[in-house]
Amino acid sequence: MQKRDIKMNKIKKIVNDELFEWIRYMRRTIHQSPELAFKEEKTAGLISDTLKKLGIKHKTGIARTGVVGKLTVDEKAPTIALRADMDALPIIEETGLPFSSDIPGVMHACGHDGHIAIVLGAAAVLKENPPAGNVVFIFQPAEEGEGGAKPMIEEGVLDGVDMIFGGHIESHHYVGEIGVKSGVHTAYTDAFDIKITGKGGHAARPHETTDAILLASKLVMDIQTIISRNIDPLYPAVISIGYLKSGTVYNAIAEKAVLKGTIRTTDESIRALIIDKIKKTTSSLSILHDAKIIFTVNPGYPPVINEKRACEFARHVAAELVGKENTVEIPLASLGGEDFAYYVQKIPGCFVRFGGAVEGNENIPSHNPRFDFDEEVLRVGAAYLSELVRFTAKKLHKCNVIYNQK
Repeated sequence: MQKRDIKMNKIKKIVNDELFEWIRYMRRTIHQSPELAFKEEKTAGLISDTLKKLGIKHKTGIARTGVVGKLTVDEKAPTIALRADMDALPIIEETGLPFSSDIPGVMHACGHDGHIAIVLGAAAVLKENPPAGNVVFIFQPAEEGEGGAKPMIEEGVLDGVDMIFGGHIESHHYVGEIGVKSGVHTAYTDAFDIKITGKGGHAARPHETTDAILLASKLVMDIQTIISRNIDPLYPAVISIGYLKSGTVYNAIAEKAVLKGTIRTTDESIRALIIDKIKKTTSSLSILHDAKIIFTVNPGYPPVINEKRACEFARHVAAELVGKENTVEIPLASLGGEDFAYYVQKIPGCFVRFGGAVEGNENIPSHNPRFDFDEEVLRVGAAYLSELVRFTAKKLHKCNVIYNQK
């Protein structure tokens, strides 16, 4: 990863130093008081107070803790939405930052504090200089595994919205780089549980038992062969076991074992094949060893599928703002998950990546206790989203005029 020179002139005209300091202050305030999924009450209160000060009408308590603001220019004009996620993770922070988490065991380790600050910054810019369309600002709870986007949509946050954009701060790119990918952008994020019940007994007499640890170990290995021997290598797919618990003492053969894992795929047929193969693997092992094995799938997020025209808008604005050389064409889908997927199932949209790597700490990924980002990404993100709204509103307005004339 090579850092490029970024010309900040255009960006600083949109987000000057005074506004940037305010955006950074918002990020640090949120970072210091992180809250878990559907508990973002203090965060929602801060967002509400901020929107009120900006003069943007809004509603609170959507999907429990969500906040939605709306900047109305013309009811007949196109409406574009910007989305930020609000929740933190159950991680003990180790960054040593002066504004580190005050909440033991909870940390903004995925950049959501930055996402909120970016969208608030864009709101401030757009309120000061309104675009040719209306803007909806969605501050969503519970992205980290709880799927807060779904209840937000069910409560009508997309009603009347023509297109939606969102973004994620990344340590894989430096500040000023903006990544865009058309089509499939993230993966299905299914989770699964496997519960094994064998027959416990004395470690010195294994022939009298059905060893749950042995079966669990065999399953870990057999499941990995599904990827290497049953899946076309041209299709991305991962199965990871993240949890295995069994046994109590050194001299007793365990009767029970529990495995938990995740299946990451980008194609529905591959997803179905993997689930079927795990079912058959657990079933055959159960029969062979006379054990009870229960396999349960917990469906996760669908993939984010970025719409072609929305991506064209996103690329154009990125090239205009940071230069074509810093507009990164993301070649492959990520096997990470993102509940922005639910929004783009309903309306056209595009989810982008904001470079935020800290020099010297590029190897520290999100969900890490030491995760941090270069705060200049806040300036870039706010400027970019405000310009993206402005450009999209003009484009959609022109399309509507042409359509109406026909």
